[in-house]
Amino acid sequence: MKLGMVGLPNVGKSTLFNALTNAGAESANYPFCTIEKNIGIVSVPDERLDKLAEMYEPDKFTPATLEFVDIAGLVKGASKGEGLGNKFLADIREVDAIVHVVRCFEDVDIVHVDGSINPERDIETINLELIFSDIEILERRIDKDKKLVKGDKKYQAEIEFLESLKAHLESGKSARSYDFSEEELEIIKTTPLLSAKPVIYAANLCEDDFVNNIDTNENYKTVCRIAEEEKSAVLPICAQIEAEISDMSDEDKKMFLSDLGLEVSGLNRIIKEGYSLLGLISYLTAGKQEVRAWTITKGTKAPQAAGKIHTDFEKGFIRAEVVSYDDLMSCGSMNAAKEKGLVRLEGKEYVMQDGDIVLFRFNV
Repeated sequence: MKLGMVGLPNVGKSTLFNALTNAGAESANYPFCTIEKNIGIVSVPDERLDKLAEMYEPDKFTPATLEFVDIAGLVKGASKGEGLGNKFLADIREVDAIVHVVRCFEDVDIVHVDGSINPERDIETINLELIFSDIEILERRIDKDKKLVKGDKKYQAEIEFLESLKAHLESGKSARSYDFSEEELEIIKTTPLLSAKPVIYAANLCEDDFVNNIDTNENYKTVCRIAEEEKSAVLPICAQIEAEISDMSDEDKKMFLSDLGLEVSGLNRIIKEGYSLLGLISYLTAGKQEVRAWTITKGTKAPQAAGKIHTDFEKGFIRAEVVSYDDLMSCGSMNAAKEKGLVRLEGKEYVMQDGDIVLFRFNV
């Protein structure tokens, strides 16, 4: 999973990126500090994997990973090449989902590119640049279809759909808020749109508001309203707190968060939200050689899940030996789970479930 972090200059984007990834991206109080995209790869926390490691004492421990991409700050006119616009748009095409950092705190010492704090305006600035880029793409696609329709009338319905979507974008609404049919989703897969990408709005609050006053912060309320209207997720976060805990040991981090009345870090919450938005789950493989988590899409069948390990596993798939994580833990060992009949033999039509522990049988 690759998440692109976007936001206007000086909203706390690079500070949050640094805190989440410890990648050391530069963070400073002036626009366009981020010029080249910064990339940080983090392990996806999974207590199930930790417990399996205790059980098997493996030679190798491999959690799932998540890639954060810190993308240059955006200004009006990016879709026409203003600022670092062309670079911004190219970088954002490569990510699976967007973490849009929105400033919801006041601080006279940190300049705002537009001179004041206004989440609705800030969100609109970025969304419109994505929308303008998408409109250009749709116009080219429509022109192409109009040439093809002369020889094949099946393109007429496609043209009508694309023109309807274009009108939706021209009204200032993102593609992700459009009510697509299944057939329309298939069409749009061949025309990837920036404003159709799933979004997590990370509402960056000051520490006091984040801990004590979330419900009364009007800026945060604004972000929630916008997210609901366009079918996006919203996550309150405090980049300042994340920066403070980024270098702490796990024990100190838990204690610090507990003192603030928090259960998990912002990183964990973003990962959870990202998995949910993209419809991702993890299955696990466990043994003395390696304990590992594998990320797949919900609805993936066993052969395709096996293909994540190696293409030969999918080609020569015979069956999968599957036990749920909870069943294995309650039994204490794989042999005990087998004796109780909890290890199942599943075939090619089996749909993988989150937390499945699997041994694939294959023949090449």
